Amino acid sequence: MHSHDHLNLGVLAHVDAGKTSLTERLLHAAGLLDEPGSVDAGTTRTDSLDLERRRGITIKAAVVSFPLGDRTVNLVDTPGHPDFIAEVERVLAVLDGAVLVVSAVEGVQPQTRVLLRTLRRLGIPTLLFVNKIDRRGARELLGELRARLDPAVVALGVPDGAGTPGARFLPYAPDEPAHTEALAEVLTARDDALLGAYLDGGLSPARLRGELRRAVASARVHPVLYGSALTGAGIAELRAALAELLPVARGGAEAPLSASVFKIERGPGGERRAYARLHAGTLAVRERVPYGADGRNAVLTGLDVFADGGPVPAREARAGQIALVHGLPGLRIGDRIGAGPADDAACATASATAFAPPSLSSVVVPEERRDALALWPALSELAEQDPLIGLRRDPAREEISVSLYGEVQKEVIATTLLEEYGLRAGFRASRPLCVERVRGEGSAVEVGERDGNPFLATIGLRVRPRPPGTGTVFRLGIELGSLPPAFLKAIEETVGTVLGEGLRGWPVVDCEVTLVRSGYWPRQSHSHAVFDKSMSSTAGDFRLLTPLVLMTALRAAGTVVEEPVHHFRLEVPAEAYGAVLPLLGRLGAVPGAPRAADGTYTVEGEIPAAHVHELGRLLPGPSRGEGVLETEFAAYRPVRGPVPERSRTDADPLRREEYLLRVVRGVPVDGRR
Repeated sequence: MHSHDHLNLGVLAHVDAGKTSLTERLLHAAGLLDEPGSVDAGTTRTDSLDLERRRGITIKAAVVSFPLGDRTVNLVDTPGHPDFIAEVERVLAVLDGAVLVVSAVEGVQPQTRVLLRTLRRLGIPTLLFVNKIDRRGARELLGELRARLDPAVVALGVPDGAGTPGARFLPYAPDEPAHTEALAEVLTARDDALLGAYLDGGLSPARLRGELRRAVASARVHPVLYGSALTGAGIAELRAALAELLPVARGGAEAPLSASVFKIERGPGGERRAYARLHAGTLAVRERVPYGADGRNAVLTGLDVFADGGPVPAREARAGQIALVHGLPGLRIGDRIGAGPADDAACATASATAFAPPSLSSVVVPEERRDALALWPALSELAEQDPLIGLRRDPAREEISVSLYGEVQKEVIATTLLEEYGLRAGFRASRPLCVERVRGEGSAVEVGERDGNPFLATIGLRVRPRPPGTGTVFRLGIELGSLPPAFLKAIEETVGTVLGEGLRGWPVVDCEVTLVRSGYWPRQSHSHAVFDKSMSSTAGDFRLLTPLVLMTALRAAGTVVEEPVHHFRLEVPAEAYGAVLPLLGRLGAVPGAPRAADGTYTVEGEIPAAHVHELGRLLPGPSRGEGVLETEFAAYRPVRGPVPERSRTDADPLRREEYLLRVVRGVPVDGRR
């Protein structure tokens, strides 16, 4: 190990499990804080936004650093509230390891399960830290962790005096029989060769510890530690486990530059700053670097790296570090910096949607009419920092809508608009953010300058459904080289845009679009004249014709509108179950058969996402305040009842004559150009 080794560590949890307090305690243990900050008092290092301090919750991911032996830990504190899960998703692509915090009082909660399931799927090494062992009602939780999170958890010690202010963590000795037996059981359950060695003559404590390191590094086993961020109990043992069990960042500083952007923010002067994880190579000030999907390049004007708590100016950043980048205009979340090959693991993490998409949308309404013009640029800046806001403008209705994970997000957006832009705004009632799924197969062809096609382009497209969750693909069914690359790119890009608004105005998902026919007019001109675009095909011809062809093919295939539904798990007193059932029915929930145990009924089922917030609000009544509700996104299901439609934001290719008037002649339609 070298002095420049880095560990990019995420701290994740369900809201109120104490992860921000744990971050403060780790900074204090490293000697960077005289006293840990307090979430309640609004004095934490990572919750820097005024709204975060007032609400006592983390809204934006924040990066701090501290030394740990001869490595530097870049710690990323993430939001715990499910409304801000998009912020967590962007962080996952830059992590070498994670600490998942669980409250010893509340136990495993909905977000806890979602997070660990995602960390395992992405192969991110993860330690579990059971926090708040000093709180009244604290439990040991090991059985619950195995039953509700993952059987492959192994405790590295036990809590002593749980539920009292003097609670502490007692780590196991390496050769303690109970520990070695439990360790062997977990490790051999996933390794046949290791099981054979165990049966042949046992495994030494040193061998078991080495195998544990390998199993943690491959995200197959999760060690469990206990402690209290408030009192500092267990923090020394957690630091030791971070140093011993989590792998450091990979990638060589001499390799070609490859970095990924995971966060955009505005500095005190309004300047854009980008957070980037360097997977390989070196990023240096005043060097010209390529970045973005469109191959731009610019001179890097400045950067900061993280050391001794926060960002410090630097001349360069090296592989494994997180850098704060200045001077690359137009840089967006998800962009790559550098021409080097992408890190396979990082790209797999970044390209996969780690969590469910937003399931709600709402129209943002300015309180003062005069603020309407300023609302769009303000929301556009917020969308730079959170692309999943899904900003959408309807010119005909003069409305702006945003995509949401939940109702708390509305408050955050409204407060940000007021405090940072001086705009007072409210929201209309949330509605489900539906999707359209292709029903069958459909095809369409438009031949250039024939049958009312005014464009110098011929396009034939075929649309087919794909299995749910597999995404949308564009394929070539024409001979390679038969169409110039610029025209092919124009078709593919336009297909992606058009699928954002299907037959009913909702995004079309999980389909295959194949280009089955094409034709174009080569560059030509009148005799002895310069190039005449009226006689030659341009990329614009293909961009304007593609919507007509694709929507005709979609109409032939047909689509089904589906709404987001959540899986729910509800625990209520047995005597209250009869009163809760009518509420579930009224909100469109489909419950399964209840399970009875210890005077409690547990029922699971599905409920439309549009009614999740209302269920949580109304549940205390019929359950006498004792109902416990857990929900998470499950799937999209066909809409029951009237099929909702969404107005289009651009020229409507389903109305051919109006579309051509608008895009060819610039004639306004419905107040739009």
